[in-house]
This record gives sequence, structure tokens and C-alpha cells, in this order.
Amino acid sequence: MSRLIFRQGLEMVLIVFGVSTILFFAMRSTGDPAAVIAGPNASGEQVEAIRQQLGLTAPLMTQYRTFLIDLVHFRFGDSLLLQVPAVRLVLEALVPSLVLVGVSIVVTVCVAVPLGVVAAVNRNSPLDGAVRFVVLLGQSMPPYWLGLLLILVFAVKLRVTPSFGYGDARHLILPAVTLSMFLLAKLVRLTRANVLEVLGRDFVRTARAKGLSEMSVMFKHALRNALVPVIIIIAVDFGQLFGGAVIVETIFSWPGLGQRLVQSVLSRDFPVIQATVFLIALIVTVSNTLAEVLARLVDPRLRA
Repeated sequence: MSRLIFRQGLEMVLIVFGVSTILFFAMRSTGDPAAVIAGPNASGEQVEAIRQQLGLTAPLMTQYRTFLIDLVHFRFGDSLLLQVPAVRLVLEALVPSLVLVGVSIVVTVCVAVPLGVVAAVNRNSPLDGAVRFVVLLGQSMPPYWLGLLLILVFAVKLRVTPSFGYGDARHLILPAVTLSMFLLAKLVRLTRANVLEVLGRDFVRTARAKGLSEMSVMFKHALRNALVPVIIIIAVDFGQLFGGAVIVETIFSWPGLGQRLVQSVLSRDFPVIQATVFLIALIVTVSNTLAEVLARLVDPRLRA
């Protein structure tokens, strides 16, 4: 197990390093941030002064070497627009994103697991067909389309929720539901398939032969085994939800990492872009690593 953790940790470092390197060169090929900061009416001397102040006049590889040294020490510089540390801005945006992703996962589990169990217990019935149809419908809707639809119905027509913003719990409803659809369909299908598989195993038939009730067989034997892969998938998709949150947070003006990233890209605020992408890449790789270790711990077949 220690060898696995070491290998996963090394892969995690290489992935974060690769993503950060690609981002560094990609950003510097898209335009001059000094011209953006100076504004359209600035003179050439003013733009050049800002460029020297930011260290953009140094050779590209010198900038890259400085970037790597700062990366190791988690230094990303100050925001070019707000003149405050980029790390501070990103950490401030992390809390709303964690709240949104956490609530979305809770909503997803509370809906997907019962639906998957009901579909499996009533296999090939009209109820099973209805669940699979709803899942297919939800999976077919892009998040941006679903988000706009929810705003139109619940915020504009019915006026029961705010359409955007960050405040009380009502502001969280629409973005959490939209982001939940990102994972809901997958968990319903996975839960249904796993419950069907476990219900056909020998230990379940033995439990029934002993005279246990169907409720006891389901909750004490079948469901406990069927949910192990579901828990692993949730751990894997925890990081991926941060990627999906970029669209959702932009639609609902939710002040998380996604909205911060979009605003930074539009203004070419390099330090904030680098810090945000670095943090998202770190979250994704850490969650994937933990999911891999968790899978090996709960399933002995994967250790071979």
C-alpha cells in the first residue's frame, strides 16, 4: 500500500506540474496583460513601464524559471487588477465552491441512491422505465441550458428563488440542483446495476433462505455491498465537479473558483489564473488519488 501511495503521489505532482507548465505558455501566447491594465488610451511608454514592473520584459525561459520557483513556494504574485495577493483571492473563492460542491453531492446522493434501489427492485417494470427515462432526460441536458431553464421557471415565473447571487440558503438551491445533474444520472445507473448484481449473489440468497425479510436483506446485506463502488465514484467525481462548477457559477454569479477563473481570463490577470488553475488541478488530482487508494482498500481484487 505504501508503494501505491508513493506512486499516486508522484503522479499527482507530475500532473499538477504539467498542467501549470501548459497554462504558463498558453497564457503568454494570448496577448499582452500590460496593455490590458494600461487601458486603450495609454501611451506606449506607459504600457512599457507596466511591462517592466511586472517582469514581462525578461526572456520567456527566465520568466518560466521564476514561475517554477514561485510555484514550489506557492507564490503566484499579486493580482494585476486588484493589487492583492492572488492566493488570497483564490482562497476566498474556494469556500463558496466547497459549499456548492458539497451541497450538490449531498443532494445527488439523497436522490440518486433511492432512485437506483427502486429501479433495481422493480426491474423492467413501468417504474423502472420511468426512472431510466428521467435519468436519460437529465443526462441529455447541458448544465448551462438547465441552469437558464431553472432561472426562467423558478426565479422569473414563480419567483420562489433568487436568480443569482450569494447570500442565504435560497441562493444555493438553483446552482446546487444544476450542478447535481452533472453526477446524478451516473450514480442512479451505477446504483441500479450494483444492486441488481448483489441481489443475485449467493449470500443474498442464503439470507433469504434463512427467512429474513426483504427489508433486512436489502439494507443489511445488499445495499451495504452495492454502495462501495458508488462511494468510490463520488470520491473521483468530487474533483471533477469543480470543473463543472465553472459554468454553473458563471450562470448564477456564484462567487466561487469558477467565476473567479472566468473573470481572470477575461481580464488576462495571469497570477490569479495560475493560482486558480493550480488549485483546481490540485483538488482533482488529490481526490483521484484518494479514490484510487480507497478502491484498493475496500476491494482486495484491485490489489493484485
